Amino acid sequence: MDMVEAKYPTDRSKSITYFVPLSFMKHIYIFVFSVLSIILIVSCKQEAPLVNGYRMLQGETMGTTYSVKYFDTLEINYAEQIDSILEIINSEVSTYIETSTISLYNSSDSGFVFTEQNMPVHFAANFKLSEKIARQSQGAFDHTVMPLVNYWGFGYTGKKPVTKIDSSEVEKILDYVGYRNALLVMNINPSQDENPFIYSFEKQHPKTQIDFSAIAKGYAVDQIAEFLLNRSIENLLVEIGGETFCGGFNQNGSPWTVGIQTPDPNASQQSIEKAIQLSNKALATSGNYRNFYVVDGISYAHTIHPETGFPQKNALLSASIKANTCAQADALATACMVKGLDDSMYFIEQLKDVEGYFIYTDGKQMLSKQTSGF
Repeated sequence: MDMVEAKYPTDRSKSITYFVPLSFMKHIYIFVFSVLSIILIVSCKQEAPLVNGYRMLQGETMGTTYSVKYFDTLEINYAEQIDSILEIINSEVSTYIETSTISLYNSSDSGFVFTEQNMPVHFAANFKLSEKIARQSQGAFDHTVMPLVNYWGFGYTGKKPVTKIDSSEVEKILDYVGYRNALLVMNINPSQDENPFIYSFEKQHPKTQIDFSAIAKGYAVDQIAEFLLNRSIENLLVEIGGETFCGGFNQNGSPWTVGIQTPDPNASQQSIEKAIQLSNKALATSGNYRNFYVVDGISYAHTIHPETGFPQKNALLSASIKANTCAQADALATACMVKGLDDSMYFIEQLKDVEGYFIYTDGKQMLSKQTSGF
């Protein structure tokens, strides 16, 4: 495959080099223009009030909202830096941005390669962790389900109920779904320059597409938390779309209290099934009670089973995972929704520093189970 050298915009000050297929060049130019436009936009500094010494930030990202609270002894408002972090992550991992790195990968025939030093770091990190958890969960979490998600009307092609299910079409899609179809391979750089290795993000099938929607919000939470922790801010809470990391303590000097929503589409957003305390831990919840549609009396939810190709149905209503990082918790929660209650209990019990809280139904009432350390 013909390759050309191209420049890739980044949040780092120096320019970086990687190699892309010639067919990508027109997309790259659009992408450079888009990112430069973001940088050149002059925005008003977000109002971020101080409450008992804690800075309060709020905004929108990744199709949802975010909230950041941190103990601000130096009276520094990091709103602009946090918004910048989120914009750059989105420019690499959002399937809703045509010029994002993930969109360029999905539209390619065989993937692309980057030099070791100059990869798009957020795309690479999500790719690596997705591959790891896919193997760990034996495919219950699978970042290559994008074609299935689009088929069932929950993807970037727009939410649209499938009124006539074509099982033969689902079978065809399954030919290029499966985490082994998206590989990260390290090779020796033939140019032998200052970058001794190149990393190939490969596709085994031209129609294979990846989706980070079940891990990217958790990853973004971790990135913001790390940004604040690196500035000696120990007491903080970062939340994006319900995925949360809590560090240190709240305004009262106690661990942060985080609520797990009632997994009922008729319940309000403020309806809490269980409240737990977190300190230096992350919590992420996955469920099918918000994102679904009904056709001919049958409910179809957004959790797609990577092996059957159909929306997963089991007694599990929501899975909440507590872990050291929010990206891990986010991905594992999705894996549990695919596995179901019993397999999830066993799976999570085997993992170090990971616990789970599961809400399910016996057909009559809502019940819950939790792992031994939760």
